[in-house]
Amino acid sequence: MKFFSEGHDLYQHYRQLLGLAEPWQVVSVGLSTVENLVEVAVKWPDQMQVRCPKCGRRCGRYDHQKERRWRHLDTMQFRTEIVCSVPRSNCPEHGVRTVHVPWAEPHSGFTMLFERFAIDVLSACATQKAAGELLRLSWFEIHRIQKRAVERGLERRKVEQVSNVGMDEKSFRRGHNYVTVLTDIDRSRVLDVVEGRDTESAKRCWKRLGNAVETVKAVAMDMWDAYVAAATAEVPQAKIVHDKFHVSKHLNDGVDKVRKREHASLLRRNIEWLKGTKHLFLYNSAKWTEDHREMFQMVKELNLKVADAWRLKEDFNEFWKQKSTETGKGIFDEWYQSVKEESLPPMKKVADMLKKRLSRLLNYFDHPITNAQAEGFNSKIQAIKSQARGFRNFANYRTAILFHCGKLNLYPQ
Repeated sequence: MKFFSEGHDLYQHYRQLLGLAEPWQVVSVGLSTVENLVEVAVKWPDQMQVRCPKCGRRCGRYDHQKERRWRHLDTMQFRTEIVCSVPRSNCPEHGVRTVHVPWAEPHSGFTMLFERFAIDVLSACATQKAAGELLRLSWFEIHRIQKRAVERGLERRKVEQVSNVGMDEKSFRRGHNYVTVLTDIDRSRVLDVVEGRDTESAKRCWKRLGNAVETVKAVAMDMWDAYVAAATAEVPQAKIVHDKFHVSKHLNDGVDKVRKREHASLLRRNIEWLKGTKHLFLYNSAKWTEDHREMFQMVKELNLKVADAWRLKEDFNEFWKQKSTETGKGIFDEWYQSVKEESLPPMKKVADMLKKRLSRLLNYFDHPITNAQAEGFNSKIQAIKSQARGFRNFANYRTAILFHCGKLNLYPQ
């Protein structure tokens, strides 16, 4: 490595670039064309007092730590590192402590400017691996930067008031392995993620909000009893609003069960009228192609039960269009009676389930919120998981979700 002579203008140049205030000094600058490395050595003068990092009091220097290195922004194509033996203070009150350096946060191996740049690269890249290749960092180094950024963001985040919240589940690993995701509907951000989807897991998620739980007015969720129990216990003042997209999913499942039963019955008589119609009844009718419309008209003319089930599913949409709890209840009662008059057990089962939870469905008219944003986050989370090809543990999964979806202040200051 070639070192520039002492007192060289380059020393002052790097001192200014690093933003070093007196009495920090650049004492050497080395260049290695073999290693593609620029090494900037920084020192605190031996004769100068230091400040205790705990109380800020001026005090004597105890000694110097072993030499450390910090990765800095590249100089041209050269990797740049700061090298320093950081002094330790000898405070009468707090004892021997390592002083803070102005270019990096405590316990970090990167300068603050490099961490800011790395966070921008991580945000733009599909995977940590891609970001690591661009920054010439290992997976462990890039993960450590991401983890520190999330920890920093959570410490700064203010959740003093959250009015409308969404709670939803997301698969983590193969099989019945889920996480619970809590979202701030109004600010479109993920508040937290916990492992599991039972009552205790959901309660843990609520507790992460601290005193902000007292400000929650409404919670959008599916009809999962564990989530209902947790919300009732932790945010008793909040109205539970069963998400209309999950209600639609239950209605679609009911229609599909009617189709399956009827299709099996027809096949026993070697009749294939319902062959290839599975997706017809699951699609939104507004998105039907001409072929879909012709197929449905045929099913309708054949007076098949699945057409009646589909009509009941579509009729329920009128419920969400109402302007008040009173009219909403009236529409529901009419719809429920229509279902009971049909010989469609799967639809009756869905209708009974909805009637049992009618009060929480009616809460929609006072608090018209849905988990649509949570579903959007689910898509983004799925993309994060797919691009990373899975996560080694839940902690890494949570870190990635909060990094990309938490709208946190991630940068070092």
